[in-house]
Amino acid sequence: MHVRWDGNHIWLVVASLIAGGLNAVAGGGSFLSFPALLQVGVLQIQANATNTVALWPGQLTSIAAYFEDLKHNLRLVLPLCVSAAIGGVAGGIVLLHTAQKTFLHLVPWLLLVAALLFAASTPISRWLQRRSRGKAPGSSHPSHLPLFIGMMVVCFYIGYFGAGAGFLIISLLAIFGIENINQINALKVVTTTLANGVAVLVFVVEKQVLWQHCLLMMLTAAMGGYFGARFSRKLNPVLMRSAVVCLGLGMAAYFFWKQS
Repeated sequence: MHVRWDGNHIWLVVASLIAGGLNAVAGGGSFLSFPALLQVGVLQIQANATNTVALWPGQLTSIAAYFEDLKHNLRLVLPLCVSAAIGGVAGGIVLLHTAQKTFLHLVPWLLLVAALLFAASTPISRWLQRRSRGKAPGSSHPSHLPLFIGMMVVCFYIGYFGAGAGFLIISLLAIFGIENINQINALKVVTTTLANGVAVLVFVVEKQVLWQHCLLMMLTAAMGGYFGARFSRKLNPVLMRSAVVCLGLGMAAYFFWKQS
């Protein structure tokens, strides 16, 4: 399919580049890349599917960085991955069976919820750091069944929309007794990547991905992620997260205004 280039398509490239950088530094790249797809005329559900597929490879490559931390909770990895896969598939399937008009009305609410989750990330991180001080690695023993059910519910949201869900997982793992922040981040990366990965399979099989946009977004988001990772140490993470929250709230307000 031929893509006619205009200002909106140029913005899609720029937004994907910035989104990749944001995901490498602070998260929240979907606050830019998802609305950018809507601006070029992609329908809401296809935009969500295309955005998920385009940004997923960047998540996959981050697993290797947390391999050592995963060793401390190996008994949890497989069951949590099963929960993540079930939730992600279910969320993706429900998304594809949601009417375009219904999802359009949900968009500003989903963006608002995601922005509020990001706003909660800083106090949650500080709380986790306080809890993790003095804790021996692998010393915690979370209650398994409620944790797996909770993970399935969160990963359903990931498969359906997903922005901001990382901090739901962080909170969930902490509540159920995992103390070390690095171990929490390791499990978060694995479960979010898997939940998005199975949702990606659903979207691809059901032909909901617009590849003429997706492949370009993959390339530019990967470039943004590379440069974001290189320069992340020079940036203030608190300021970056504040900027992401403001961006998310602004996008939510914009879509509320469009529907008024």
